[in-house]
Amino acid sequence: MAADDVQIAPAPVQAPTATPAPVRPAEVVQPGDLTMARVFGSPELSGPQPRALKLSPDGALLTFLRPRADEKERLDLWARDTATGAERMLVDSKQVGSGAELTEAEKMQRERARIGGSKGIVAYDWAPDGKSILVPLDGDLYLAGLDGVAKRLTNTPGGELNPVVSPKGGFVSFVRDQNLFVQPLGTGGAGGDARALTKGGGGTVHFGEAEFVAQEEMDRRTGYWWSPDERFVAVERFDEAPVRTFTRASIGATGTKVYEQRYPAAGTPNVLVELYVMKADGSGQMKVELGTNPDIYLARVDWTPDGSQLLVQRQSRDQKLMEMLRVDPATGKSTVLFTEKSGAKSWLNLSDAYRVLKDGSLIWRSERSGYGHLYRFAAGRWTQLTKGNWVVTDLVGVDQAKGRLFFLGNKDDVLEQQLYAVDIAKPNAITKLTESGWWNSATMDDAGTRFIVSRSNPKQPTQVYLAGTDGKRLGWINENAVIEGHPYYPYLASHQETKFGTLKAKNGMTLYYEMITPPLQQGKKYPVFFEHYGGPGTGQQVTRGWQGGLPQYLVDRGWIYFKIDNRGSYNRGKAFEDQIFHAMGTVEVEDQLSGADYLKSLPFVEPTKIATYGWSYGGYMSLKMLEKTPGVYAAAVSGAPVTDWQLYDTHYTERYLGDPRVDPVSYASSAAVEDANRIVDPLLLIHGMADDNVFLDNSTKVAARMQATATPFEMMFYPGYTHRVSGPGISEHVWGTILNFLDRTVKDKPVQ
Repeated sequence: MAADDVQIAPAPVQAPTATPAPVRPAEVVQPGDLTMARVFGSPELSGPQPRALKLSPDGALLTFLRPRADEKERLDLWARDTATGAERMLVDSKQVGSGAELTEAEKMQRERARIGGSKGIVAYDWAPDGKSILVPLDGDLYLAGLDGVAKRLTNTPGGELNPVVSPKGGFVSFVRDQNLFVQPLGTGGAGGDARALTKGGGGTVHFGEAEFVAQEEMDRRTGYWWSPDERFVAVERFDEAPVRTFTRASIGATGTKVYEQRYPAAGTPNVLVELYVMKADGSGQMKVELGTNPDIYLARVDWTPDGSQLLVQRQSRDQKLMEMLRVDPATGKSTVLFTEKSGAKSWLNLSDAYRVLKDGSLIWRSERSGYGHLYRFAAGRWTQLTKGNWVVTDLVGVDQAKGRLFFLGNKDDVLEQQLYAVDIAKPNAITKLTESGWWNSATMDDAGTRFIVSRSNPKQPTQVYLAGTDGKRLGWINENAVIEGHPYYPYLASHQETKFGTLKAKNGMTLYYEMITPPLQQGKKYPVFFEHYGGPGTGQQVTRGWQGGLPQYLVDRGWIYFKIDNRGSYNRGKAFEDQIFHAMGTVEVEDQLSGADYLKSLPFVEPTKIATYGWSYGGYMSLKMLEKTPGVYAAAVSGAPVTDWQLYDTHYTERYLGDPRVDPVSYASSAAVEDANRIVDPLLLIHGMADDNVFLDNSTKVAARMQATATPFEMMFYPGYTHRVSGPGISEHVWGTILNFLDRTVKDKPVQ
């Protein structure tokens, strides 16, 4: 489920409201204060942020995607010499691209990857010899040399999905027309025509793609995997025939398109999944044994480093069992290598924090101790490498020669993500490699020799640097210092400190919050903009990372900005997260109420002026909070909410609520439709009218219920926009709408 920030379509449709919304007056700002136009304008307020950073195979170049200063949504490919620091643009997306319309399949893939608003180059792949880079652009593929000259590899109307260069550089592979294709690469460029490895794709059958729930909920973006020696390709085949068809209207500003979308709603059939191993020419296709039960999830697929075995993670439909299968690629026969099981009132979280080593052992993240930690599996035995009441959040890299692992975690502070190292031979002897006071992320080259570290804190937008295995900075990639010339520099004088604290939940568990206040005046009370998300599985919201310009903009306008991480959220261990099991809309509401009660106890908070806002799961929470705790919040904004969990997908929803065919009570109690008539506080409902993830039906069901019961509310629906409603101009409109609503109903309303 998306936890996207809203930012937003031309010609939005204003539904009838209980109180007509007046035209929003021009902003009155003090010198040095942020404006809405600046928060959402170009260049990016947080400074130029390189994306998709990669080291070339020889380490001589660092490549990345950089947004254009005049069009922050458009990305170009850049390269930096790691020795001299000299930078140059390798591929200009406006000069090389054709400007062709993307296929619907690629648009939907981008939506699943949360890059639906990006233009130009959004991904690329280094050739193993380090002499060229595969660049997908405007629906076709290009091979760019280090001199910046880009050769076009494809020129078709169909478009190419999931393109990669094969592990030894012999081929470019991609999915076209629901089949997997390979195209030989010769010296310096294309070496022949593309040919199909699979023939049966079409209609409801797809080869080489990841199905909807794999992309949306499982963080698996592809459906094929090369063996390291290029002898074999493992290819997923899925058939959508069993999946229920929803008629979805994509309502745009100039017309409506109707899609017959196969969507696996909770309690309904999933796709049928099969896995095949074949040679690089498509011959010798061998079906992999995935078991007798077809109702499973194909969670992850990997090859061992020598290409002799395929490792497949098979997850049960109820997500309480995961089996690691070891597959013989020559026969397709599989055996269970090991299993993971959850408790009766819990589930298994999938992870990418694992690595198959050259010696045949496996580094594996498991939550079997109650917290996510690293283990080594070798010769049928487990060795725990990290332990404690904290969480390993990711495995960054492995120096196999030295037997040293590098990982991210929150060992020293729940609000910080740090980079750590541990030797396989010395379990739990952990060394911290990054500086306290920051939220860090990191990637590492395959050889385990250098890191690319990104870090930020509430005072400093994201910085990126290159570091050695000891964590010491070798050089800045993007220092992004907020000095004269930086986009945020003119607003430093009004920047307010982010303060952190803790509260206790009703069951005694610790809850973390953050707060930003305007400069407080003696005796004055302030309104509160109380943001929430509340959902499981997407990571925590309260961190010591950069918050962006929007919270500071709200504070400049006189709001206190506040948010709290409730029970059910991630990175706090399974006992904290499992509180939400078969109980959505319960403990989250209780914990947000604890936050509201705390705010009302503060002498500088006006207790009758606490407004709450959320998007996606947060939008759902807005409705549940008004329904369950009337009179607590002065008003609420609900963006793109799920209101009936039987309308949401299988993998996400059944993980937490179970199967509605087995436990209909949990679904009935968690829904936000039936009790919508109990809402007595002002409500603004927002939704994109082309949302293919959280269908617009969710909001129209609540709207119809409130209208039928004469329950007043306001709404704003956006034609042509999906789950992420944002972009130039439109972001200003949505936030203008939100703040106009909150000014009228909360901020400017006289205290009774």
